Amino acid sequence: MVVGVLRIEVFIPQSRNLKEKRSVTRSLLGRCRNRWPVSAAETGLHDLWQRAEFGIAIVTGDEGQAHTVLQNVVADMEGSGLAQVCRQDMELLHY
Repeated sequence: MVVGVLRIEVFIPQSRNLKEKRSVTRSLLGRCRNRWPVSAAETGLHDLWQRAEFGIAIVTGDEGQAHTVLQNVVADMEGSGLAQVCRQDMELLHY
């Protein structure tokens, strides 16, 4: 069993308040959950207007699949036009 964990930090340039940030983060998380077989949540930077941190996880039997799906999630967030990915940390755990 392989557990893939991804931490993504994004910059949301159009956000001028927490309400606008929440709209973007909900959209990004919903898009991620609907397109990929992952669990996703906002995990940090809750009080900053233009930054957000997401935690993404996948459980699978194949390391290659976990890596590919998590890379696709990053590419999808970058391609959304809603936010810019500033930082990403990926870890694959084997059990």
